[in-house]
Order: sequence, then C-alpha cells, then structure tokens
Amino acid sequence: MKLIGKYGLASVLAFCLLATAPVRAESLADALAHGYENSGLLEQNRALLRAADEGVASAVGALLPVINWSANAQTQSPQAQSFLTGSLQISAELTLYDGGNTQLAIDAQKETVLATRQSLLNVEQQVLLRIVEAYMEVRRAAEFVALRQNNVRLITQELRAAQDRFEVGEITRTDVAAAEARLASARSQLAAEEGGLVRAQAEYLAAVGRRAGNLQPVSPVPISQSIPEARALALQAHPSIREAQHSVTVSELNIARAESALRPTVSLSGSIRINQDGDDTETLGLSVGGPIYQGGRIASSVRDAMARRDATRASLLITSQQIEQNVYNAYSFLEVSRASRDASEREVRAATVAFQGVREEATLGARTTLDVLNAEQDLLDARANLISAQVDEVISTYSLLSAMGQLTAEKLRLQVQIYDPTAYYNLVKDAPTTTSEQGRALDRVLEAIGGGN
Repeated sequence: MKLIGKYGLASVLAFCLLATAPVRAESLADALAHGYENSGLLEQNRALLRAADEGVASAVGALLPVINWSANAQTQSPQAQSFLTGSLQISAELTLYDGGNTQLAIDAQKETVLATRQSLLNVEQQVLLRIVEAYMEVRRAAEFVALRQNNVRLITQELRAAQDRFEVGEITRTDVAAAEARLASARSQLAAEEGGLVRAQAEYLAAVGRRAGNLQPVSPVPISQSIPEARALALQAHPSIREAQHSVTVSELNIARAESALRPTVSLSGSIRINQDGDDTETLGLSVGGPIYQGGRIASSVRDAMARRDATRASLLITSQQIEQNVYNAYSFLEVSRASRDASEREVRAATVAFQGVREEATLGARTTLDVLNAEQDLLDARANLISAQVDEVISTYSLLSAMGQLTAEKLRLQVQIYDPTAYYNLVKDAPTTTSEQGRALDRVLEAIGGGN
C-alpha cells in the first residue's frame, strides 16, 4: 500500500505490465505476422468460408442420384398361429430436369463463396490495421511517459534551484510556490500518461495476442499513388466492392431460380424389394410434373427476388461511395499528419533554443522561475506534438493502404503461411462421400483444424 500511495495505482500497473512483458526487440512486421497467425476473428471467418464452401457441395449433391434403403418386419397371428414377415427395399431417385433450378443454385452458391472470400479479406484488413494502430499507440504512450518522467525530473531540479535562490534572497516565496505547483501538476500528468500506457498495452495484447516487447520505431509506408489513382485502385480491388459485386450476381441468379419454379420437372425413380421368401419386386418409373396454380406464391417469390436484387445494387452503390470517401479521408489525414510533423519539428527546434536561453537568463537573474517553467512546458508540448504527428503519419499511411484494399498479409509480404481460401473448396466442390479419397482428405483437414484449436 505504501508503494501505491507513493507512486499511484496507474504507475504500479504500468510497472507490473512492463515487468511481465518479454524483453525483446519487436518490429511492426513481427507483430503483424503474430496477429495474423493467431487471430480468433480470422479463424472465425475462415470457418464461415468453409461453411459457404459446403453450400456448393450441398447444391451439387442435388444433381446426383439419391439412394436409400429400408427394412421392416411384422408378425401376423391368424388362428392362434404366429407368422413373421419381413422385407428389404432399396430405392433410387435421380432428377433429370428441374428447369435449371439446381444448376442456378450451384452458380449462386459459388458466387456466395466468392463473396465470402472477399469478406474474409476485408476482415484480414481490419485485423492488420488494428494491430498497426495498437502498435503505434503503445509507442506513443511510452514516448509520452518518457517525456513526462523527464519533465518531472527537470521541474524537480528547477524547484531545488528555486529553493536555493530563495534561501539567499534572490527570489520570492511566490517563485518557489509556482515551481511546487508545477511539479504537482507534472506528477499528475505522468500518472495519467502511465494509465494511458497500461490501456495501450492491453489493446496491444488483444490485437496481437501477446504482450508488447521493446517496440522498434516505424517509418511511414511509401505511398506512390495520387488521389485519383488511389480511388481507381480502391474501386477496382477493395474487398468490400468485390463482395458487393458478387452479392449482386447472387441476387440476379436467385431471380432466375424463382422463375424456374414455373417450369416442369422430370425425375427417374426405381426400387427393388425382397421379402422373407427371397421373392423380389422391381419397379422403374419416370415422373413429369409442374405447377398449374400456386395461388400467386411463385409470382410473389419472383418479385421478392427482384426487390432483393435492387437492394444489393443499392448496397453496391453505397459501398462504392463509402470506399471513395475512405480514400479521400485517409489522404486528408495523411497530408495533415505530414504537415503537422514538419511544423512540429520546427517547433521543437525553436522551443529548445528558447528554453536553453531562458534558463541561462534565469541564472543571471534576468528571468524568473515561472519564465523557465513556462519555457520548459512549451518545449514539452512541442515534443509531444511531434511524437503524435509521427505516430499519426504512420497510421495514416496504413489506413490509406486499407482504404485502397491493399492491407493484406500477401501485399505486405509478411513472413507467414498465407491462408489459401481455395484449398478447402477444391476438396468439397464435387460433393465427395465420406468413403472417397477426397472425403478422407477432408477428414484429415478437419482433424488438423480441430487439433489446432
């Protein structure tokens, strides 16, 4: 309790978190790679993609023969005698024609898979951008803590100097009180920054999956595209745009599926039945049928599909507009952070010269203690502004990459095993049975995934 009372709860928490963090040099690329390989959000969406892949297998299965078996047994008791009878039946059915409904369902599910792949890429961008922001916020918070610690040391020195000068009658008690007040404020601000560091490290742990180590400095990503080029690239390649485009295609296929319900269907069926005496009965049939009157249900389903198609088209337009706005915003933030960084560098140089001059003048009696404290505060603010501008510039460049749809593990060339969204699909697209070679390969894949969790 004495420790907490002396330094404050935020200071103790920051110390504990730093003490438990591994002492290692860690680059942003290291953090991105670890977060990519250990993201629960990515695992969740990869599982959703596998579920969409299975939708293709289910749709393909509707075009394949369906074979069932059944067995029954029963007793009969005429005239106090019991007889056991039984039979075994195997039946098969194959759809020969359904107006194209099943093939349209397969095509629609394939487009759904493509849309889900783009959704996964979009989630990947969100995960990586969160890691970048968490990484840079830890660096910002750590730099702020270091600034505040240095500020406390400087003001402590100024307070001691003021007390010495007061004792020899060079300054008044007011100067000493001003230094004491400024020192109390500096300690309070240090505690606040230490609390900010604790929160930043907690966010880093959540985003990356491990505690922050000794984070290395990061340079902004070189951006070669102009605003028109960035906009064009985003509208062409951003995962959100492509996902919306595939969703429009799905909705158009669903209209055709709804209209196919008006067409006739043709199916072939057959069965063989064997009784307890070994006698068998074989049947083979061809059935053709179609709707005559459905009470407007089919027409309603067609209109429903058209309305949903219109909604997805509107969603594509909204997504395009949002992507454009994101590019403009990211570029604007980047330009502001660059200008702020240039201005802050000049401000730091000027404030450093001013602080050194005022402190020298104070030793000669030409300046008061308050003048020195104010100059020191100006220098502190300038350095804090420069740190924030540098951090904001780095985040802005990665945000612009995300806005253009380029913030992926593959584009960043991270040293990781890039997830292949087609591997599982290629195993299930033909609707393999559990006894086939593909089915056994699927079992091994699923066992590996379950074991990894």
